[in-house]
Amino acid sequence: MIAPLHFASAVAGAGASAGISSPLKPEAAHAAPAPFSDLLTDAIGQVSQLEEQANAAVTGLMTGSGVDVHTAMIATEKANMAFELALAVHNKAVQAYQSVMGMQF
Repeated sequence: MIAPLHFASAVAGAGASAGISSPLKPEAAHAAPAPFSDLLTDAIGQVSQLEEQANAAVTGLMTGSGVDVHTAMIATEKANMAFELALAVHNKAVQAYQSVMGMQF
């Protein structure tokens, strides 16, 4: 399970529920759309889970409980990439909100 790809496909699935076609999930247009807030909540939960796995791997490496360096590095990089993607989505959402609030009607 790679959370950044799942997070990206969750965001793409939300676009499909808004009527935007997605090359990642062509069957999403036929299924009942999930609320965008549920998709974001699941994605944030997965980022948190990856962070916990990375912490456990680093702790296992430091205590010598059978975790090798490669496993710890992969776990920390997965957590880092997932966090960076979540941060980028957050920044784009804030930017879009500020653009909408700046519009005059």
